[in-house]
Amino acid sequence: MIAELVAEIGPLWHEQHQEALRSRPRWRAVGAGAKHKLVFIDRLLATLVHLRHGATHDVLACWFAVDRSTITRAIGELRPLLAQRGCTVTPGLRLHTLADVVNHLGENGKSGIIDGTEIRVRRPAAGHKDRDKFISGKNKQNAVKSMVLTDADGRLLYCSSAEPASCADITHARKLGLVRLLTDGPAVEILADAGYQGLGAQTGGRVVTPPHRKFKKNAPDWYEEIHEQRRKAHSSRRIRVEHGIAHLKNWKALARHHGRREHMSDTIQAVAALLSHQQAVTHTTDVRV
Repeated sequence: MIAELVAEIGPLWHEQHQEALRSRPRWRAVGAGAKHKLVFIDRLLATLVHLRHGATHDVLACWFAVDRSTITRAIGELRPLLAQRGCTVTPGLRLHTLADVVNHLGENGKSGIIDGTEIRVRRPAAGHKDRDKFISGKNKQNAVKSMVLTDADGRLLYCSSAEPASCADITHARKLGLVRLLTDGPAVEILADAGYQGLGAQTGGRVVTPPHRKFKKNAPDWYEEIHEQRRKAHSSRRIRVEHGIAHLKNWKALARHHGRREHMSDTIQAVAALLSHQQAVTHTTDVRV
C-alpha cells in the first residue's frame, strides 16, 4: 500500500511544491537553495502514523530528527492530497462525491446505509461567534459531525465534510443534496435510523427509517409484538453502518481530534480514503481465494 501511495501521491505533491515555488517572486532559480531534510516518503509515513496512531507532531519530529514545524508542514500538505483520493470500491473504481455513490448503488442494484458520527474537538475560544454551534445536543460535548454511507456489507463508500455537531442529521443530509439525488436519480434504497425520519416522504420511500408507533399509549399486545419485530428487522440490516463507523474510529485521529477544527474535513476524508482502499484490497483477495 505504501508503494501505491508513493506512486500516486508523490507526483501530485511534487507538482504542488513546484507550483508554490513558481507562484512567488524569486531572486534565485526554482530548485536553488536548501533542500528538504525530510524526503517525500518520510513525509508520507509521518502523516500516516499521525492519522493511524495519533502521534503528536513533537514525537514525530523526534523520530525523524527534524523540527516540529517540518512535520506540521508535511502533514498539512499531504492530508488534503489523501482526502482527494475518494473511497475505493474496487482497485480500479473510486467514488468521490455523493452523486457517484448513488449512481454506483443504482447501477449495481445495491442498498446503502447512512448514519451520522460525531468527533470531539477542542472548544472554541471565548468570544468566538460560532462557539455554541459545536455543542452536540446528544453528547453535550464540543464536536463536529460527518455523514457516513456504507453498502449493505458495511464497506465504506462515502464520508462527508464535517459540520458543527449542533446540525441535525436530517439537516446535514439535506445540505449534502441527498433528497435531490434520490428523487432525480436511480431507484436506490437507503437505510437510516430515526434521526432521518421525514426523508422517506421527501424521496418517495427510498429512505427507509424505523417504523413509526401508531399507538402512543395503551398499545395492544399484538401491535407491540409486530412493532418490535419490524424494528429489530430494520436494526439488523442497518447495523452494518455502525461497524463501518467503528473501523473509522479505530484511527486515533478520529477518536478525538486535537488539531484545528478547519482541518477536520480533510482528516476524516483522508482516513476514509485509506480505510476504503484497505477494505477493497482485502475484499478482492477474499474473492480470489
